[in-house]
Amino acid sequence: MSSPEIASLSWGQMMVKGCSTTYKDCKVWPGGSRTWDWRETGTNLSSRRIVQRSATALPVLYGKKNMHSPGVQPADLEEVVKKGVKTLVIGRGMSEALQVPASTVDYLKKNGIDVLVLQTEKAVKEYNTLVAQGVKVGGIFHSTC
Repeated sequence: MSSPEIASLSWGQMMVKGCSTTYKDCKVWPGGSRTWDWRETGTNLSSRRIVQRSATALPVLYGKKNMHSPGVQPADLEEVVKKGVKTLVIGRGMSEALQVPASTVDYLKKNGIDVLVLQTEKAVKEYNTLVAQGVKVGGIFHSTC
């Protein structure tokens, strides 16, 4: 079973090929995808305010500097890891605000999984390249800040 391609990405919206759902944050794996709900595992957003200055401009973030902390936890990845992926791509957001602790990367490496941690646009491009190459790849992507 192959991993689904990410069909489109824009601020706050992602579409996965073959799926009618529009995601804000999502998990993908060979044969499937679903919403990534940060509340499930305690990957919290620190308090902040997002201001959209115009329809074409990216939102501006105000508030705590330590946003998106503690960040991606091993528990966020377990579901994708259990699908038998060989590589996992993590998209940290458009402005790379989402933290990825060393313990999370270590968890993947200890499970024999290659990991790429990138800005989300770059992460989606790399993920889709790996899908096209037939790699058993999974991903977890944050589509805003």
